[in-house]
Amino acid sequence: MCVRRCAITVGDLGEFGVVNRITARLPQGAAVILGPGDDAAVMSAPDGRVVVSTDLLLEGRHFRRDWSGGYDVGRKAAAQNLADVAAMGATPTSIVVGLGIPADLPLDWLDALTDGFRDECATVGASVAGGDVTRCDLVVLGVTALGDLNGRAPVRRSGARPGQVVAVAGRLGYAAAGWALLEAGVPADGPALREAVAGHRRPCPPYAMGPVAAELGATAMLDVSDGLLQDLGHVAEASGVRVELDPEAFAVAEPVAAAAKELGADPLEWVLTGGEDHALAAVFPADVRLPAAWRVVGRVSEGEGVVVRGREIGRRGWDHFQ
Repeated sequence: MCVRRCAITVGDLGEFGVVNRITARLPQGAAVILGPGDDAAVMSAPDGRVVVSTDLLLEGRHFRRDWSGGYDVGRKAAAQNLADVAAMGATPTSIVVGLGIPADLPLDWLDALTDGFRDECATVGASVAGGDVTRCDLVVLGVTALGDLNGRAPVRRSGARPGQVVAVAGRLGYAAAGWALLEAGVPADGPALREAVAGHRRPCPPYAMGPVAAELGATAMLDVSDGLLQDLGHVAEASGVRVELDPEAFAVAEPVAAAAKELGADPLEWVLTGGEDHALAAVFPADVRLPAAWRVVGRVSEGEGVVVRGREIGRRGWDHFQ
């Protein structure tokens, strides 16, 4: 009779058993010349240049296992890195994962995490090409994403110029609304609140819009990871310009509005300052014809910083050291 522990854990398999279990769940795409199994992976680089981005996710800081299952954590960890590659105007090709896990982590949680990595990468045709695993008291994820520019110039943060327009593709405010609901312990009753909570657990970046923006002549771009105001502040600083946002241009989605009503919050503040949605924000020439996925929310002018016309916004976004 099992009294204390029924689940098989990673400690039961040992390091190499864990590695074999992970790699067995990971098919490799065409960009992978040599996948897991050697000291390093080998990737094709048709463009001759490789876009690289890396992020850390720490249990208790970026996710909680009592709030999110392994599958959602895997999707989220892959998404935030793949979005960085798309924000350069590149197409993601692969990720490699550094994984720190406790010995008592159930194997089904590890399997779900691996599947989350695999499935999020599959949305853009990328692969999990390799990584490393070690024992750790908490779950720690270090993800590095690679991408290909397909002959395009990278879209940097420093190209915004006065007279241009600022546009956003993707969702804003969902992750902040979902986090607030979970933090407050409010039951996610009804489809709108459930969708807000799902937005915290698993972002939905508009990956395809990164290369589209580059083709349309975007002069600056980034993904919204720390809040729109804070992230556009990086564009303003790098470009030496002022970004002016129009609050009337932002449509507050029903899940965000429903969460704000439940908690007595201002939904626009979540839209403007909430992070981890990984929408894309870009600057375009004023005469560009944007597809429906992009909505113009402001303009670039002479000056510095980011302002929201007609509103005072105290909190600007997420800062890891504040």
